[in-house]
Amino acid sequence: MNKPTSFGIWANTDKKAFWDTFPDIIDWANKRKLQLFITTRIQSQLDNPDFDYKLINSADDFNKLDFVLSLGGDGTILSLARAVAEREIPILGIHLGELGFLAEVVLNDMFSRLDDVSNGDFLIQKRMAIKCSVLNENGSKTFHALNDVVVDRGKSHRLLNCELFANGNFVADYKADGLIASTPTGSTAYSLSSGGPIVIPTFGSIVVTPISPHTLTLRPIVFSDDQILTISFPNNGHEDMALAIDGQVSEYLNPSAKVEIQKSPFEVNMINFSDSNYFSTLRSKLGWGVRGSK
Repeated sequence: MNKPTSFGIWANTDKKAFWDTFPDIIDWANKRKLQLFITTRIQSQLDNPDFDYKLINSADDFNKLDFVLSLGGDGTILSLARAVAEREIPILGIHLGELGFLAEVVLNDMFSRLDDVSNGDFLIQKRMAIKCSVLNENGSKTFHALNDVVVDRGKSHRLLNCELFANGNFVADYKADGLIASTPTGSTAYSLSSGGPIVIPTFGSIVVTPISPHTLTLRPIVFSDDQILTISFPNNGHEDMALAIDGQVSEYLNPSAKVEIQKSPFEVNMINFSDSNYFSTLRSKLGWGVRGSK
């Protein structure tokens, strides 16, 4: 890969570990003669900064970056992926959270991996995103998700009643707490905890997993990534139905709305390395092969 000349920092500024590490990142950037960009959120919490930097003021500023360093947990990477969107700027995740699958690097290895990136010694793994269009009588809204799109009963205590179609073909009628449509990347998130399968990140697919279905034979389904999925609500649903994008963006649905889900026209470029091993990550994060203490 080409050697970078600039990079940005996108961080969870509520994490003390970020602020403890930030000065060392500035020193590293100076030694490597890399132009540093920071977000306005980081700048707003600095007291008389005495280092050279430029601001990420808008989404278009990502085009000035060769890669973005994400410091936080999976949620930090998810928000960054939506911000970068179709610009497809490579993302290097530094793990500062608890259980997480997206951040490739732990804090202790950060500078050795940054040196690898600075030397062009890294790989790009393309992650599929999904596009969610909410269609109703007042128009439409479009969202993109790296992990998942969730439709659930919202504030209501009643089961959500919805119908699922794939390329216009009726799949099933669901009575459940909700439906999760996840990417392969998101298959280890909410979908997994609801009984969905683990899908390797490079396998193009959309996984639909019901949340606590009333009929236990309604199982998760893996669709190919060329399918267009439509969720509709017979009898116009109810007023409290909710939509969540990556667990971070949410809104209530109009009772007559339809939700259309398909593969996004862009992919998310995640930085990894020649010795990266997804299955090792699974074993470590999920505790496979670890016996409980007596």
